[in-house]
Amino acid sequence: MKKMLLLSVSVLFGMQAGLAMAANPDTGPGCGLGKLAWGDYKSQKDIAPQVLMATTNGTFGSQTFGISSGTSGCTNDGKVMSEHKATMFAELNFENLSQEMAQGQGEHLASMATLMGVPAQHQGEFFSHAQEHYTSLVKAGEASPVAMVKALNATIATHPVLAQAMVK
Repeated sequence: MKKMLLLSVSVLFGMQAGLAMAANPDTGPGCGLGKLAWGDYKSQKDIAPQVLMATTNGTFGSQTFGISSGTSGCTNDGKVMSEHKATMFAELNFENLSQEMAQGQGEHLASMATLMGVPAQHQGEFFSHAQEHYTSLVKAGEASPVAMVKALNATIATHPVLAQAMVK
């Protein structure tokens, strides 16, 4: 009975993964233990090997580990994180960050500068710039972390020193 239940659950998860992959069969399950274990399977684009890969990854959680660690055939080039880290930080620390931008100093503002790639020797200019443009960066009624980071990036692009100093 236990074996039948386990088999049923596995088939159910496998079918869900297979249905998700059938909508876009070219993407495949990516990387992880499943990709390593079933990678030599003939016809990688077929549903069966993709279901086996996805089920293996889901069962062992290896794809998440592989992506975060850059192992098991996964790459970890940090692109997603580097593009969104400032916005994520602003979302988590919006009130403190807004207050420190108005003051032109503070730990949260220093962290934001670092996350945005402002070199240490130019952070003082970053602080002054944020304070100078505070009202346009944190608009009353329209204040949101995403809008603030977009506006900050836009104003930095026009700053003669910071635009050159920030290499991404």
